[in-house]
Amino acid sequence: MDTKILLENGTNELEVLEFKLDGNAYGINVAKIKEIINYQEVTPVPNAHPSIEGIFMPRDVMITAIDLKNCLQRGVSEPGGLFIVTNFNKLDIAFHVDSVVGIHRVSWREIIKPGSTVSTSEDGVSTGIIKFDDRLIIILDFEKIVTDINPETGLKLADIEELGERHRIDVPILIAEDSPLLNKLIVDSLHKAGYVNLIHTENGQQAYDVIQECKKEGTLREHVQCIITDIEMPLMDGHRLTKLVKSDDETKDIPIVIFSSLVNDDMKRKGEALGANAQLSKPEIGNLVRVVDELVLANK
Repeated sequence: MDTKILLENGTNELEVLEFKLDGNAYGINVAKIKEIINYQEVTPVPNAHPSIEGIFMPRDVMITAIDLKNCLQRGVSEPGGLFIVTNFNKLDIAFHVDSVVGIHRVSWREIIKPGSTVSTSEDGVSTGIIKFDDRLIIILDFEKIVTDINPETGLKLADIEELGERHRIDVPILIAEDSPLLNKLIVDSLHKAGYVNLIHTENGQQAYDVIQECKKEGTLREHVQCIITDIEMPLMDGHRLTKLVKSDDETKDIPIVIFSSLVNDDMKRKGEALGANAQLSKPEIGNLVRVVDELVLANK
């Protein structure tokens, strides 16, 4: 299946691959997928996490295979089915699924944020739900699934400690991040790095609303001198936010840092075309602070 469907930059759309597991429909952003291959035998890893089936090496690249059924507490997968080979947070990981249904192009506005009965900020592995006429597709939080298996793949918070003692910095920063946990970690990390004037929002639309309100009140510089945004977010994604900000004469000079698990070569080209000032993969929280320093303190 061709997973290289190209979207025009900044349209607020995404491609979702629908796949089946135990007869249920799940989804993953196509931007995370390298390829889809038939199941192949893996080599078990001693003392590995129960959800890790093992490793294999297609084309001389070692890939970790994860039993998605086990991650979702639905038992253990039998040999067969497919591997969805992904790349995010600079990791190559294959997820074992039963079958693939197809690819759907949808707007981020069509993604329903899970309610607290479906997914809590701490334990949920669903980032959104797509409603079709006859079914619901649950979009899984693959970053959280991997971080739960190996916490070292998450934000490298130790990098903040290495920055040493920092002075208070009043530069106002606007943050757009839909994961409550990551939003809190980013805010906490920036606070430790001295940045205390922060506005954090849950998606690109909320962030854009803040910008528009500040423009109306004439307080843009007092409240927004830098923007940090994820890419994948309901209502409005980070690429759309970047496009809107950089195409407006009143806001185009505000530095934008895209901080996302999806930052790879293809996504970097998209971000550059939209005018992003910097793009970093999510584990690099220490580099995020250094880049923000360069962007906002250079003219101080």
